[in-house]
Amino acid sequence: MKLIIDDANIENIRKIYDYYPVSGVTTNPSILAKAGGNPLEHLIKIRQVIGEDELHVQVLEDSAERIIKEAEFLNKKLGANTYVKIPVNPEGLKAIKILSKKGFKITATAIYSINQAYLAAQAGANYLAPYINRIDNLGYDGINIAKNIQKILIENKYETEILAASFKNSNQLIRLAEIGIGASTCSSDVIFKLIDDKNIDSAISAFKNDFSKLDSSKKTWLDYI
Repeated sequence: MKLIIDDANIENIRKIYDYYPVSGVTTNPSILAKAGGNPLEHLIKIRQVIGEDELHVQVLEDSAERIIKEAEFLNKKLGANTYVKIPVNPEGLKAIKILSKKGFKITATAIYSINQAYLAAQAGANYLAPYINRIDNLGYDGINIAKNIQKILIENKYETEILAASFKNSNQLIRLAEIGIGASTCSSDVIFKLIDDKNIDSAISAFKNDFSKLDSSKKTWLDYI
């Protein structure tokens, strides 16, 4: 399962890219609003940080015709490995059909139901982005819906993958990894918490303490050089 950053904060993106095995960045208008400034310039900065990795950017137009124009603009400005995020409503679905035939990379987003996921996969989307925690908040089971979407993709041999989104905690992420979801995108906070565990620090400290008992003048192997 690919791990992708759901954040537009440049410092967070740099830090995560330094330490964690990630495959790109997802954004939406709300995330860009938190970052502030000129949104296009900010996306260009993100592209410079992540190189040719995946960059997912959401359209804002309502009609299929204008969504297509936005997709063409974003692709031109941000590069070929830019995934255009298109909400799955009737106009979005029409745009997905047309753009997929033209070879654009598409993330079908704002998915709350299996119906939406099926139609977007059939229309040729590369990724389906079900909102796991938001689905939970509506009284349904986001993890289970993602599992059922995964089953549809496998049974029908779609090339489409799931890009699960909207996580509250790392446990939701790992539960999806257990069933082989294609990718998940998480906030920087959720990614940082994946190995934010005091038990790890305690174990490391104990190992170092025991090693130093062998020779108090040597704390690590480098002291033997």
